[in-house]
Amino acid sequence: MVIGVGTANLRLAGARSLKDKRRVVKSILARLHSRFNVAAAEVGHHDSHQDAEIAIACISTAGSHADQILAAVQGFLEAEGEIELVAYHTELL
Repeated sequence: MVIGVGTANLRLAGARSLKDKRRVVKSILARLHSRFNVAAAEVGHHDSHQDAEIAIACISTAGSHADQILAAVQGFLEAEGEIELVAYHTELL
């Protein structure tokens, strides 16, 4: 069993309030879960309305498969129009 963990730092330039930020982040987390079948949560920058940090986790039987899932998540976040992906790090456990 392999656990893949990814952390993403996001910039939400269009967010004018924490309420705007919550709407965008909640939508992204829901789409990550439904599209890639991963667990995802906001884990940092809770008080900033233009920055967010999310964590993504997946479980697989092969490291290459977990790596593919996390790479697909990165591609999804890079293509998302409402956010800018500032940094993305992955780790296999």
